[in-house]
Amino acid sequence: MNRWEGQVVTTTERLTLRTFREDDLPQYAALNADPEVVEYLGGPLSREGSDEIAAYANDLWIRRGIGLLVVERTADGTFLGMCGVHVLHSYPDDLEAGWWLVREHGGQGYATEAASAWLRIAFEDQAAERVISATDPPNTRSIAVMERLGMTYDHEADLDEQGDRFHAVIHAITRERWIDHQAR
Repeated sequence: MNRWEGQVVTTTERLTLRTFREDDLPQYAALNADPEVVEYLGGPLSREGSDEIAAYANDLWIRRGIGLLVVERTADGTFLGMCGVHVLHSYPDDLEAGWWLVREHGGQGYATEAASAWLRIAFEDQAAERVISATDPPNTRSIAVMERLGMTYDHEADLDEQGDRFHAVIHAITRERWIDHQAR
């Protein structure tokens, strides 16, 4: 049984990062159906596929304290998108930071702010030694977020994530580099 209570994971200056509630599902489905948002994420999803990802994310939070969860603007409760850390099948020994936001809310620093909070969770709560982030090489906006987080280019690889095959650029940050980046 999946819990949909919207448990707060952490907050930042402008954001609340939390698990999904059932009333998030239509907005999350709209996000996952937007071809521009999911251009580098395997393409649009059905409502059923989107709901399955949300259920998986909540279950992953309950089981492991990680997941790709809701990003909400604290001031007004606006659903902004999703961010978090999880494990890619291609990199079972690393946590991977990922994010996608509603198009209208892009370019305002929300992805960097949310992902930064998740890096803290990865390094402090999960004791990760390294966090990666993967995207298609032409996804310059996500690569820019990776760089703002202190991640650096690691390598390129052909990935197969549950049947979704793509060429990816991988950026990474170690715990030591993250600590140094936080001191700036």
